[in-house]
Amino acid sequence: MPEQHLVVGAGPVGRHVAAILAERGDRVVLGSRSGRGPEIAGVTNVALDATDPDALTRAADGASAIFHTANPGPYPVWDRQWPLMSSALLTATERTGAVYAMAGNLYPLGPVTAPMHEGMPDDARDHLGALRARVWADALAAHRAGRIRAFEVRGSDYIGGESAAGHIGRALPTALKGKTVRMVGRVDTPHTFTDVNDVARLLVTVYDAPDAHGRVWHVPSHAPRTQRQMIDELLDLAGIPRVAVRGMSPASLRTLGLFSPLLREVAQLSYQLMRPYVLDATAATERFSFAPSPWEDTLHRTLRAAGWQPDRPRRI
Repeated sequence: MPEQHLVVGAGPVGRHVAAILAERGDRVVLGSRSGRGPEIAGVTNVALDATDPDALTRAADGASAIFHTANPGPYPVWDRQWPLMSSALLTATERTGAVYAMAGNLYPLGPVTAPMHEGMPDDARDHLGALRARVWADALAAHRAGRIRAFEVRGSDYIGGESAAGHIGRALPTALKGKTVRMVGRVDTPHTFTDVNDVARLLVTVYDAPDAHGRVWHVPSHAPRTQRQMIDELLDLAGIPRVAVRGMSPASLRTLGLFSPLLREVAQLSYQLMRPYVLDATAATERFSFAPSPWEDTLHRTLRAAGWQPDRPRRI
């Protein structure tokens, strides 16, 4: 029998979740600030304030799951918006009895050096990582208390979305124009990149397995690449000459942060790009026989999001 779901956030992950659920015949409400989500058969777009527990409760009436894929905005607003949004979503989930399916990231783990697996503690020292850790800790505590059913899916830096995002997505348009690219941190250290489509697929996969709730799952991703390798592979696929790829040190970012609150926050997280940052998703690979999307397909989507057109392989 078809189910009904609420997806909060119409960004790359949210729209993929909505499309997967609708394709299998479920009814989906896709909520965003503007209500102008993508036109997907079987999906109803609504304007929704994710910090309003009453609005969320109404939107989730009859829903089997609330898929939380929203981002409250740029880093400088996180301290104010994340607690409000997290509290509202927990309240709506408890009121409706829906499963709480959360899209997370690796910030809670902090600056680890070993491949990151789900058995590692959330031990972030920077305030953004600690904030994201509290969001999951609150949901897990409610799950263990029997108030809700919850799980979180965590991926590394996103690629493959329908809009340019993440370190690679923001740098790629410059590279496609043949200009030197400047990236946060070092450009020669291994780093895992996660396809947004795979984040959405794993969210739905774990939702469908009730015995897998109550924990974190990492998204299976392809072998890590350096930032330079990523830019090189994308340009090679597009048929465009490679460009110089240079890094920016944390010290440089801190200096720029004197004039930019956003860069000040980026400097705090730059450890992720100064040393190997490798995701271990063995648990999900083995539990669900889950494999990442074909790599070339992921790269093609990343290129298109940056403005590349297959019929125009020259510089844009």
